[in-house]
Amino acid sequence: MEKLIFTTTINAPREKVWSVLWDDATYRQWTTAFSESSHAVTDWKKGSKVLFLDDSGSGMVSRIAENIPNEYMSIEHLGEVQGGVEDTVSEKIKVWAGAHENYTLKATGNGTELTMDMDITDEFREMFEKMWPKAMDNIKRLAEGTN
Repeated sequence: MEKLIFTTTINAPREKVWSVLWDDATYRQWTTAFSESSHAVTDWKKGSKVLFLDDSGSGMVSRIAENIPNEYMSIEHLGEVQGGVEDTVSEKIKVWAGAHENYTLKATGNGTELTMDMDITDEFREMFEKMWPKAMDNIKRLAEGTN
């Protein structure tokens, strides 16, 4: 797997950016870049399970690998969910199971530098290269309060 990395500077403190990333209401807004009905079922605590779902009950099953509030979140992807059924063992899953998606927040003189890096396979590279810039713009807009 290779890494995709996206970085943006946000004119807001790390605490505000963190809140936008992980509070349910704003999470649902910025992740519309991936799916209009995207939401997460989790408590975001280290070791906790995460279901990233759409309204059909499909998406991904993951776990929180690390959570350092206002600084760093690491999510390990374990499998997919189709119609509410989790798959962490099929051959198609084994190709990318264990991939990480990491969020790093660094204070800057003018706010926060947000970097998202994720392990990616060739199959999903083009899709995420298109979606992530939109997601980063959504995060920036929400954190800066510019609708």
